[in-house]
Amino acid sequence: MIPVLKWTSTLFILFGILLTNLNIFPFNIFIHGIGAVGWTIAGIKMRDKAIVVNFGLQLPLFIVGYGNLAFY
Repeated sequence: MIPVLKWTSTLFILFGILLTNLNIFPFNIFIHGIGAVGWTIAGIKMRDKAIVVNFGLQLPLFIVGYGNLAFY
């Protein structure tokens, strides 16, 4: 289950990066955010602190982006 979550989340993140490079906003932050949530869950399940810190700290940044989108 965890390998599927990790690979799926990786695909979401890479697709989100592609959308960012193509300047497809705001869809890019939603897709990348899904990948970050998946990797955070995988990091928690694997007890990998580096992954939890990396992707867990991205989540509040995406929330800021979603908030800015609401007032855009």
